[in-house]
Amino acid sequence: MHVENGLVVAHDPMGAAYRVLTLRLPTIAAKARPGQFVHLRLAMLSDAVLRRPFSIYGVDGDMLSILYKTVGRGTAAMKDIQPGATLSAMGPLGNGFPLPAAETTTVPVLVAGGYGVAPLYFLATRLPRTGLLFAGGATSADILCVDRFQALGWEVRLATDDGSLGTHGLVTAPLDSWLADARREPEFFACGPNGMLRAVGERAIAGGWKGWLSLDRHMGCGVGACLACVQTIRKDGAETLARVCKEGPIFEAREVVWE
Repeated sequence: MHVENGLVVAHDPMGAAYRVLTLRLPTIAAKARPGQFVHLRLAMLSDAVLRRPFSIYGVDGDMLSILYKTVGRGTAAMKDIQPGATLSAMGPLGNGFPLPAAETTTVPVLVAGGYGVAPLYFLATRLPRTGLLFAGGATSADILCVDRFQALGWEVRLATDDGSLGTHGLVTAPLDSWLADARREPEFFACGPNGMLRAVGERAIAGGWKGWLSLDRHMGCGVGACLACVQTIRKDGAETLARVCKEGPIFEAREVVWE
């Protein structure tokens, strides 16, 4: 883990509510793995003591990008960050997704809810083979990065709550349709709301497959000291507490004890 001052290289909109922030962070970028995150200090929030966690969306050389949605005071203030500014970043943090061996026979199945697609895109650039992306959102405006996945050779299947794009309903609908006819063993990688993660995990467990879930919890320190982000997990048949920022945010489906 490193603390590094990063130069803002670009800050671009992605639709109405989403933005991509790119920073030059040579040390953090060199060590970043898919599923990890960075903790940013937002200097424009002078009364904010804590840093804000963001999944890593991509790494290109010494540059690192995050994809975020304007959902609160912190992210609303971020939209005014201009290229040339400097932000303090701590990272890379967390454990990251395990990368399957190149000779594996499983097909990677990525399941994203909204901007949960961010760490999955980074993962897609590092996996040894292409597979399928199932992406869901409230509306078509919440379906992100489809063209980028397709450019990498991934098959994409979509769902929206309002039916404006893809299947009308939850992302598990097209996922279940594919699973009904699947001829290869899937390995799941998922990031999104808890309900979606639980549903993907249940399918992985029922099928006897691996399911890697990226949990999202409110974080304070980001390094495991404050215990603000604990999650009950099951290890060796016993329940215990794990820190999502430290032992996570990635957990195998069989480990997670849902409230």
